[in-house]
Amino acid sequence: MSKHLRLAPLALGLALALPACGGGTSRFLGLTRDAPDEFVVVTRAPLSMPPDMAGALPTPRPGAGRPMDRSAREAAEATLAPGTALAPAGPSRGSSGENALLSQVQRGAAPPDIRRRVDEESSRLDAPERSVTDRLMFWRDTPPPGTAVDATRENARLRENAALGREVTNGDTPIIQRPRRSFLGIF
Repeated sequence: MSKHLRLAPLALGLALALPACGGGTSRFLGLTRDAPDEFVVVTRAPLSMPPDMAGALPTPRPGAGRPMDRSAREAAEATLAPGTALAPAGPSRGSSGENALLSQVQRGAAPPDIRRRVDEESSRLDAPERSVTDRLMFWRDTPPPGTAVDATRENARLRENAALGREVTNGDTPIIQRPRRSFLGIF
């Protein structure tokens, strides 16, 4: 008996047993279609204008500005304190924090040393303080990847090559050799 004839009953048995594995086999194989149920469709009510708003809408005037346009000041105020942009003017326009922020904005320009202060604050954020645990676990500072070129010696080599009329690539490029640190002479 050939090999194919011996495998035919096994393949036929598997093909007959596959649908018995579960009700989702034919759907999983794409043999049935899942059509939407037409009785589950929800109807929505049509849009309508509320009766009290029909007479309250202002009539447009030719040449008048658009009512939704805001000045740059109003746009900035709406960005800084969204709740106070449409509130009536007066001392009770929001929380005390929002009022303090708006009073600082209304005073005028930023202090003259604002760039220096921002740079100082951001430099503190870039290099956070290392905890004792971090210093114990990562006691060896790894050098940055790549080879560091010694700038002063490289400059002298390039000037010497230019003075003697040699190629720029003539000679070895000097690199910075970092000293190897060891912890108690073990590592």
